[in-house]
Amino acid sequence: MWAYDKEQAVFEIAGRKVGGQPGEYPTGLSGTIFYARHKIVEDERKGIFDKAAAEELINIQAEMEDITGNAAFVQIFGGNPEALTKYIDFVAEVWDGPMLLDSTSGEARMAAARRATEAGYADQCIYNSINVSMDDAEFQNLVDSDLEASIVLCFDPMDPSVQGKLNVLENGGKTADTGMLELAEKAGIKYPLVDVAVTPLGNGAGPAVRAAFAEKATYGYPVGSGVHNIPSAWDWLREFRKGLREKGETQLSKDVHHVCDIGANIVQTMTSADFVLYGPIDNARLAFPAVAMTDAVIAEAAKEMGVTPVDNHPINKLV
Repeated sequence: MWAYDKEQAVFEIAGRKVGGQPGEYPTGLSGTIFYARHKIVEDERKGIFDKAAAEELINIQAEMEDITGNAAFVQIFGGNPEALTKYIDFVAEVWDGPMLLDSTSGEARMAAARRATEAGYADQCIYNSINVSMDDAEFQNLVDSDLEASIVLCFDPMDPSVQGKLNVLENGGKTADTGMLELAEKAGIKYPLVDVAVTPLGNGAGPAVRAAFAEKATYGYPVGSGVHNIPSAWDWLREFRKGLREKGETQLSKDVHHVCDIGANIVQTMTSADFVLYGPIDNARLAFPAVAMTDAVIAEAAKEMGVTPVDNHPINKLV
């Protein structure tokens, strides 16, 4: 284990703290709800869903937060403005912790930021994300909002190397004219959470994971990723699971994916990640124990370097 010479920022968002030296704070864990083809969603265009089932999933994740000490975040995905604003209004009613506002639609993200500001729960929200493709309208919308936290994506499609990711943060790299950290500051973001933008195996997954070390050593901001994208985009694993199903091993096919999915989160946690977007919130009971165990190993090692884990760290709650 190691400690960074660079001072490490610790951010508190909606009562949850992330950041610091490895072994100091537990890894924040964010489960996604209302994602594409989520079984609790009845109409993804209109944002109609099973409210009882959604609340149960959020409560299960909250229970795992209480058990392990790992801060819980709810990543809310919606495909359009109508759906996303309905989703975030609901989550804000049943959850007082951090919420990620997420969509592949810029219009939906903008609508979510406006709604959070109007409704008075912007202090719970984390914008997802500030990145090289953000246009002027979306940037100004974020400026005009009350949001103070955002994912800052260090992804340059023209340079997936570790240095390329740092360049995106510093000066925009080969794609943008402005560094993402400067853009975040101009947008009024006080709490930038750096996402190292994990790509598929063979296309930059390794450098992306390694970039977590480099970001903390260089800037000291909380860092993490949606590292579960590695097994999700792994062609070999997809074919292997297909072969298992053809042999009638349906449950084993599911288990293999879960092992790789949760294992990927452990990989990112071991690189001193401060947060992990672990995928479907349905997997909270799998992700939290695995990452809590990893955090405890890190904290035990870090004690020899003078790092004291906070009271609610898994090593204090579970060991």
